Amino acid sequence: MNDEVWKRREIDSPCVRVCVVHPTERICVGCYRSIEEIAGWGRLSADERSRIMAELPGRAPRLRQRRGGRAARTGGGT
Repeated sequence: MNDEVWKRREIDSPCVRVCVVHPTERICVGCYRSIEEIAGWGRLSADERSRIMAELPGRAPRLRQRRGGRAARTGGGT
């Protein structure tokens, strides 16, 4: 079978196979898309995908790492 038949000319998914939804931000910690964006990705136009892809890097800072242990209790890392 010819693999070229199955290739589509569209923006690739930003999925990195780390599919975990942040509990408060409600975006995937792997690709930074919302559940709605992930579910509808295959139906979005190239322009819609491009817009979302451009927004993704700006979403990363919203996912602050959870701190535990002494750093969480004292507010510092030392």
